Amino acid sequence: MARRFAMLIALLAALALLVAACEDVDPEDDPALDEPEEEEEPEEDEEPEEDDEPDEPDEPEEDEEPDEEEPDEEDVETGADVGEDVDPEGDLCVDEAAEVEAPDDFTVGLVTDIGNVDDGTFNQYAYEGVLEAAECFGIDDENIAVIETQSEADYERNMESILDADPDVVIPVGFLLQDATENFAQENEDVIYVGVDQFSDGEIDNFVGLQFREDQGGFLAGAMAALLTESEIVAAVGGPEDVPAIPRFLNGYQMGVDHVDPDVTVQEIYIPSFDDPAEGRAAAEQFIGEGADVVFGAAGVTGSGAIQAAAEQDAWVLGVDQDEYYTTFEEGGVEGSERLASSAVKRIDVGVFENIQLIIEDQFEPGNFILDAENEGITLAPYNEADIPEDVDSEITEIEEGLADGSIETGVDPETGELLDE
Repeated sequence: MARRFAMLIALLAALALLVAACEDVDPEDDPALDEPEEEEEPEEDEEPEEDDEPDEPDEPEEDEEPDEEEPDEEDVETGADVGEDVDPEGDLCVDEAAEVEAPDDFTVGLVTDIGNVDDGTFNQYAYEGVLEAAECFGIDDENIAVIETQSEADYERNMESILDADPDVVIPVGFLLQDATENFAQENEDVIYVGVDQFSDGEIDNFVGLQFREDQGGFLAGAMAALLTESEIVAAVGGPEDVPAIPRFLNGYQMGVDHVDPDVTVQEIYIPSFDDPAEGRAAAEQFIGEGADVVFGAAGVTGSGAIQAAAEQDAWVLGVDQDEYYTTFEEGGVEGSERLASSAVKRIDVGVFENIQLIIEDQFEPGNFILDAENEGITLAPYNEADIPEDVDSEITEIEEGLADGSIETGVDPETGELLDE
């Protein structure tokens, strides 16, 4: 018993010493207690946050699903959000058009081909037509929806997304959207589709294609070439011969030259690619070596290569489709821009404007809407830096008027591009 009592006394003494030791410790002076505070500081510093950065990419991964499901909600912009530098010519709101007024909720959708609404191509011309229609007919900016296509893979997706704007009319730009336009037109019968550079056989009631009298554009270019040449040798570089527009251009060019001066020799070549500027350049250099001093390019990028090469050698050149001063010659930023006499332009803005007017007036008709000299849908671009003599300008104006009123004919079948029998 005494032994147990002694052990109990010893335990109580040890416990008393332990309690006293704990009470004597100052937390501020105890280095063991300071260490946790030092370890907590890094949690507040930025360095641990930087260490956490590998976890941050998880957030975009979580956002990927919405991006795939609704990618175009961010891409669809209103007329006030895009094309700030686009300045339409403003020459369309005249006569009866000036009296037309769109319904309050009338909405226009535009899906560009690859590019932007200020790139100087059909995209910009179509957008300018929309802007002029909006200004003329009183369409609100909020009722203009635009999607700028970045790749061919986006065509179907963009055509679907533009419907979110609940448009009355959709304007797809470019022949590469032909199939998508036809498909969506058949699936959305309450929306009218105006396909730029597309063909309609008239069987789809809500689809019209904008087509062109390329023979007239070629004719004007040929007339200009014949008026400018000093060597009496001019040339034309065309794209694939099996694309009907190309023979229309080149045969029209031949007939335009003949109209002005049948003694002028025309050299021409068809190149089986629209995307080979080196081949176009080689063709132009060969023609110039053979004496040509004017070159017309009607072959897409291939033709652009041709007229660049010719301009660098001080020949006169003529572009096609759009004003190539703003595209190929980068607004004067490319060598030889002062040698670009003009371009045979397709006024897409005219076709877009007039079809929007027809839709508002409930006079829309399916099929093809032809842009020609009569409706000023085919014309020559401004001369820009080129120093064109006044007598040349005057004669070109007379020829344009003759094509418009029918007193001058191209002699080219406007469908096949073949020369007509004399």
